[in-house]
Amino acid sequence: MITLKSEREIEGMAKSGAILAGMLKKLETIIRPGISSWEIEKFANEWIESHGAVAEEKGVEGYNYATCVSINDEVAHAIPRKGLILQEGDIVAVDTVVNWQGYMSDACRTYAVGHISDQRQKLMDVTKQALYLGIDQAQVGKRLGDIGYAIQHFTEDENGFGDVRELIGHGIQPTMHESPNVPHYGEAGHGLRLKAGMTITIEPMITTGTWKIAAKQVPHEDWEYYVTADGSDCAQFEHTIVITDDGPKILTSYDPEFDAKYLLAK
Repeated sequence: MITLKSEREIEGMAKSGAILAGMLKKLETIIRPGISSWEIEKFANEWIESHGAVAEEKGVEGYNYATCVSINDEVAHAIPRKGLILQEGDIVAVDTVVNWQGYMSDACRTYAVGHISDQRQKLMDVTKQALYLGIDQAQVGKRLGDIGYAIQHFTEDENGFGDVRELIGHGIQPTMHESPNVPHYGEAGHGLRLKAGMTITIEPMITTGTWKIAAKQVPHEDWEYYVTADGSDCAQFEHTIVITDDGPKILTSYDPEFDAKYLLAK
C-alpha cells in the first residue's frame, strides 16, 4: 500500500536523513587506500548509534551489518569485510538505512579511493548526474516511467553505460521497503502517477559494461550479493526524496549547497 506522508512524518524522515547524510559526508575523511571495508562499517555503525538512531539493515532477511560496502564490480548488497583492503584507484559504494524514532531514510554514495582512472571518474559523474535527472522528474502529476526513462536515456543512450534492471528504488516509510517499485529504466508517460506526500528512493546502479548482474554467495554466511555479469565497474548514488507541490525534496542531502533547490523550507 502506498501512503501519503504527513508533515510530521516528513519532518521525522528529514531528521533521520540528516543523520545518514552526516555519516556519508564524514566518510570522505575516512575512506582512503589501506583501510578495510570493515572500518567503514565500524565507523558508520558508531555514527548512527551515537546520534540516537538504529542501523535498520541489521537483521533484515538475515543481514548482519549496518552497511553494504560494494567495491569496483560489486553492484549491491556486498558485506563489509575485515580482510578486504581498499586499494589506490578503487571505487567503493556505501549504502545504509537509518531508523530514527521510527522514521526511515535510505541513501548510497560512491567514493573514489585515492586517485582513480578517468573512466571510473566518468562513471561516478554520470551515475550521480543520472540520479539528479531522475529526481527532477519526480514531480506531482508525472509518472514513474518518466524517472526511469530520464535515467536510462542519459546513461545508456547518451553515455554508453549499462543501467542495471534487476535492482530498483522503492517507496519508504513506515518500513525501509514499501510500494511503489521505482525502476531506473522505462517509458516516459507510463507507470504510476506521482502524488504529493509520496516518499521514495531513487538509486541508479550504472556500469561501464553490461546492465546484467550475477549473484555471488558470501562464504560461511547465508547471504548473496551482486556483481556485474562481465566484471565491469559499477557505481551507485541514492537519495530518499519526498514529492511535494513545490517539486521533489531530498531528505538525505550531504551537500546542501549543491542541493539548495531540493531542500525542504525551514
